[in-house]
Amino acid sequence: MALYRDQGVVLRTVKLGEADRIITLLTQDHGKIRAVAKGVRRVKSRFGGRLEPFMRVDVLVAEGRSLDVVSQAMALSAYAAAICMDYDAYAAANVIVETVDKLISSEHEAAKEQYRLVIGALHALSQHAHRPQTIGDSYVMRALALAGWTPWLTSCVVCGGADDLEYCSVRGGGMMCAKDRTPDAARFDDLARRQLSALVDGDWAFLDAFEMEERVRRFVEEWGEYYLERPIRSLQLLDS
Repeated sequence: MALYRDQGVVLRTVKLGEADRIITLLTQDHGKIRAVAKGVRRVKSRFGGRLEPFMRVDVLVAEGRSLDVVSQAMALSAYAAAICMDYDAYAAANVIVETVDKLISSEHEAAKEQYRLVIGALHALSQHAHRPQTIGDSYVMRALALAGWTPWLTSCVVCGGADDLEYCSVRGGGMMCAKDRTPDAARFDDLARRQLSALVDGDWAFLDAFEMEERVRRFVEEWGEYYLERPIRSLQLLDS
């Protein structure tokens, strides 16, 4: 078997047989991969707790016919410990890993910018740098923007005018003026528009200054569901 080494973050795990797990990782150079970690569920596993969700690890992987096999794993950043001790951070971390798992459908295709964004978001959660739900919301909007889905917020998406921007449409792709709004557009005041823009830009000085408006949170959830073509269930749990 050919071997390759990479660093990655564990997105999710699935039980396999009596003692193994299938580990899904987003790696720096190989994109998303799925690999079997043999014996990882045993008490005396050589992997310990290194292959758990939110862990950033250095892995040595053997290529397989259907699934690769993790041969070695060394912890680089133990984000999981700090995240799992805080419910809000844990919930936001689940939003992050679910979003990137759904966003990147192909395996073994490099996605370095998405990888850096995931690492930055999980690091911020582990350090309690900002409100957890806001970190999750910003991550969703920035990840989708990297994929090419950025809301248009500076002028009306219908007429191009910059006046009376009072509505925002997920289907339309951004802000609309009162005259040209479509029936699905939701009312957005100036603060909501500025908060949404700050989420996309990662403007934490502005985001930390105000509580996020509920209409902005709903927009993030709907934006993710519309462009991923399926709901981000972790976001729905936060709203329930």
